[in-house]
Amino acid sequence: MDLYIFAILLFTLFAGGHSLKCYQCANGTSSCVGAETKCSALFTACASATVVASAGNNVVISKVKSCNSPLSCGNGSINFGIARATVSMQCCTTDLCNTQDVPASNTTDVNGKQCYYCDANSCSNKLKCLGTEDYCIKAKANIDPLPGTVKGCVSKSICDITSLVPDGYVDISCCQGDLCNSAKSITLNLLLLSWPFFFYTLFH
Repeated sequence: MDLYIFAILLFTLFAGGHSLKCYQCANGTSSCVGAETKCSALFTACASATVVASAGNNVVISKVKSCNSPLSCGNGSINFGIARATVSMQCCTTDLCNTQDVPASNTTDVNGKQCYYCDANSCSNKLKCLGTEDYCIKAKANIDPLPGTVKGCVSKSICDITSLVPDGYVDISCCQGDLCNSAKSITLNLLLLSWPFFFYTLFH
């Protein structure tokens, strides 16, 4: 799968007929300033974000701008071991305020926490969490190239804002504590909601 397409499919962009105007675009590493769009009543902020998607040794950085909800304006990462996505986002609430690019954040420093992750053979692999990934996550997915069950590390900010949970997953749970995402130890069940701006689907 083309990693650039993988990065772009991390989010979906919506536009409506509300008074707030935002720039809307999705681009590669170059600055992203696209056409103006009118936001729907649900989206009362403009957002600018940089998404860093990595799989193996391949890394893609994408710039995205669009309408968004202030409640869904967050930063964090999801790390499934075989692939990782990090979002750095800033929101503002005046017309066409999302002109500036957001610096990419792709911290690879190990933070001391561990979670289980799945590959094609086992879900008992141990993953060293990176950056702000302070929770473990477990979900079921039918999304290539992920296995049917996915586990890994996740930022607490994504667990706190349930609308940040990617579309296309069921039985999503987060938990706190090393290796807490085993089959017998899952807490903090989350509602599966679509994030209206980013993370529309983590893989295609």
